[in-house]
Amino acid sequence: MNAPVSVIGLGNLGRAAARLFLRGGHPTTVWNRSAGKAADLVSAGATQAGTAADAFAASPLVVVALLDPSVVRDVLADVGEAARGRAVVNLTSGGPEDARAHAHWAAEHGADYLHAAVYAVPQTLGTDDASVSYSGSARVHEDWRAVLDLLAKGTFLGADAGRASAFDVAVLAGMYGTLGGFLHAAAMGRAAGIDAAELTPALVSWLTGVFPALSGFADEIDRGDFATEESSLDMNRAGLATILRACQSLGVAAPTLRPLKDLVDRQVAEGHGAASLARVVESFGGGA
Repeated sequence: MNAPVSVIGLGNLGRAAARLFLRGGHPTTVWNRSAGKAADLVSAGATQAGTAADAFAASPLVVVALLDPSVVRDVLADVGEAARGRAVVNLTSGGPEDARAHAHWAAEHGADYLHAAVYAVPQTLGTDDASVSYSGSARVHEDWRAVLDLLAKGTFLGADAGRASAFDVAVLAGMYGTLGGFLHAAAMGRAAGIDAAELTPALVSWLTGVFPALSGFADEIDRGDFATEESSLDMNRAGLATILRACQSLGVAAPTLRPLKDLVDRQVAEGHGAASLARVVESFGGGA
């Protein structure tokens, strides 16, 4: 018989995971703070646990998919000794410090902890469009890889439980920066009488050409060498000033772009005008 799995939390992600475990032939126990969410999964063959501790006790592998880290903390606080000997895989989004705190809780309670960063919407879980990064217990990742692969192709990033979350929030910061740029572009286009649908193909084409430059920037950042003969901070400062003037003339605010201009201005004021745009990373702080 396939190994039993418990799923804690039946939001969209937890429900999708439970369905995939059931489809893969794993006896699946589910628990949610609102018990009614389990009805269709029970109809599909899942067992509903009365408490989170009961769900932990039911299976050697426990998959947690809750709203946020504070909810995880609240739920785990009631699990107690039922966690001992369990492999805990947490799909809940959070920061690196949250994952490390959960790993510490697991160690104190005799459990092995693996944190997951899920790159998928629940509808794509279990397809080639989904992927998951893991960090924490290498043993959990190795022992339960076949079961976890039912969710998505996975990559193990190392023993630091916070590393997968660090990747996740950094990637999401880049994503939201890109989305903010698109919305700003759409606002400028609209103010100039250009429909967003008309503008978007040109923007996508331009970004597609720009994205390969990120690898070059990454190399400069990792080496700490920002010398360039191409796109200097002075050039970008002038370009950003032009865009901001255009925003003003169109009556469009620039709350996503002006902070970047401020960071560029700071680097230029410190004497780095001839350096690459990538040197702006130094204005964020947080260096090793």
